[in-house]
Amino acid sequence: MLLAGVVAVVHAAAVLVMLTGSLLALRWPRLLWLHVPVALVILGLYLTGSDCPLTAWELALRRSAGEPGYTGGFIGHYVTEPLGFPIHAAATQAGISVVAFLPNVVGYGLLLRRGVRARNAPRRAAAPPDQPAAASRRSPPPPAGQPSPARGRPPGGPASPR
Repeated sequence: MLLAGVVAVVHAAAVLVMLTGSLLALRWPRLLWLHVPVALVILGLYLTGSDCPLTAWELALRRSAGEPGYTGGFIGHYVTEPLGFPIHAAATQAGISVVAFLPNVVGYGLLLRRGVRARNAPRRAAAPPDQPAAASRRSPPPPAGQPSPARGRPPGGPASPR
């Protein structure tokens, strides 16, 4: 039964990656390498009406442990049915579609907008060959004993009221 639970947790993680991966990719773009294949597989299974292999694996492990299986699939068993929404109802299917597609439309829309904006951004001028790029953008530090321009007051002077 423990292995069936592990498969259920992996299944839940795959569903969460599918739902939130494009939004998380706004912060961690490399996550797209995981999100795209997971989302495409789940979309393909959903559109073809195929059974999810993770559900079949979990049910087989439950049966081998002498536990009862369930009907309605993973989402139906763990999400919609406990909330009182029959999985095969048209309204439930519409809700699943919205919950699955909306975050991905928003995430990929923002990723595309960010990519277009980055492509159209002006390029910064390169630093002269004898000077590192980072040094060309910084001003030299003030001489010892001089006030730092960031602080705006001489060392040891009174603090300005805030």
